[in-house]
Amino acid sequence: MANNTGKKFGGREKGTPNVLTKEVRAVLKAVVFEEVALIQDHLKELDPKIRLQILIKLLPYVCPKLESVQHDLGEPVEWGIY
Repeated sequence: MANNTGKKFGGREKGTPNVLTKEVRAVLKAVVFEEVALIQDHLKELDPKIRLQILIKLLPYVCPKLESVQHDLGEPVEWGIY
C-alpha cells in the first residue's frame, strides 16, 4: 500500500548528506585538479592545429564573449563625455 499520510517512514532523515555522492564528488574533484595541473604538458605534446582548436574551445571559460553594440536612430553619436 502507498503511504498517503505525508509522513516519511525509513530512509535518511531530512538534511542528512548522501555519503556515496560526497565520496564520488571528492574523487572527481581530485582527478580534475590533477588533470588541470597537467594541461600545459598535455597541450605541448599535441599538434599545433589541435592545440589551437582546444584553446579556442576553452577560451569562453576564461574570457566572456562580447556582445555587439547597436546604434539606434535618435541617440547621439558622441555622448560628449570628456
